[in-house]
Amino acid sequence: MSSAVGADPAVVGPYLASVLGDQRWREVTVDLIAAGMSNLTYVVTPAGGSADDAVILRRPPTGAVLATAHDMAREHRVISALGPTDVPVPRTLHLCTDTEVLGAPFYVMERVVGLHVVDALPDGYADEPAQRQLIGDGLVDVLADLHSVDPEAVGLGDFGRPEGFLARQVRRWTKQWDATRDVDRPHMDALAARLAETVPATQRSGVVHGDYRLDNCLLDPERPGGIRAVLDWEMSTLGDPLTDIGMLFVYWPEEGETRPVLSPVTTLPGFPTRREIAERYAQRSGLDLADLNWYVGYAFFKFAAIVAGIVARSAAGAMAGKDTSGYADRIDPCVELGRAALEDGAL
Repeated sequence: MSSAVGADPAVVGPYLASVLGDQRWREVTVDLIAAGMSNLTYVVTPAGGSADDAVILRRPPTGAVLATAHDMAREHRVISALGPTDVPVPRTLHLCTDTEVLGAPFYVMERVVGLHVVDALPDGYADEPAQRQLIGDGLVDVLADLHSVDPEAVGLGDFGRPEGFLARQVRRWTKQWDATRDVDRPHMDALAARLAETVPATQRSGVVHGDYRLDNCLLDPERPGGIRAVLDWEMSTLGDPLTDIGMLFVYWPEEGETRPVLSPVTTLPGFPTRREIAERYAQRSGLDLADLNWYVGYAFFKFAAIVAGIVARSAAGAMAGKDTSGYADRIDPCVELGRAALEDGAL
């Protein structure tokens, strides 16, 4: 048995054997996946089994957290609800709300085989610019499909409070920043205040992912442009769909740009520009993107607040050995990009 902080295999194995009704799970190996800085994700493999037999277990970080940001029942619920739709998500297998088992709620889902692209495309995959264009288009189309889901029809009618969503989100992340601020950052405070003063009217509400980006998706290893699964639904709720586009832009540097805080993958020739993404999304969704600058400014503010939270949890020893060195240095550049979007119209 391997050792994994937060998911003791001596506990996980017998528990899965019981709830899944399969004794092959009685002995397991548990491996923490390195990617991700918030909820913890593990690969659980039965003794003698292969990668094809493995399942995925998700639980909150092992330290003190914002309860609403690490709600396993909500994450399990939205993935289960989206299962029958056009949005590609893993199949959920079990939700455990008994904190006596692992010290926190957790859920188990199928392991989807796909490419997880973080810092670089794998050698030999999407080598041609046209294939990279397909990846960008595929990500936009899946997001538009998500935003076309009728929450009531899939049992998510009470999954959030769409009324006043944007103003409430600005307050929420301002509160997060106030609770985790590492040093005095007056430009962060100014951005928060400006966002609160200029909240646009929401055109349409729907299911939002909350952190939609390339490395929160698994790509089809055989067909560039195919999306096997959208992951990391911990921030999902009902709200303004354009917040997802704003957040996608945070993670989407273009060819020739040198943003040190982001992955460089989308700078490769062929990936669509942010404006091309906006145009495709507008066409697919029918939404007006005239206020997109506000959403991009808000997304950079939210991202900066998230990073501040990671820095705080790391300082408290709650990141299970993850390397967070240099994270504090990302906050101010994000604040400036948010200000530039909001005040200068720089998408």
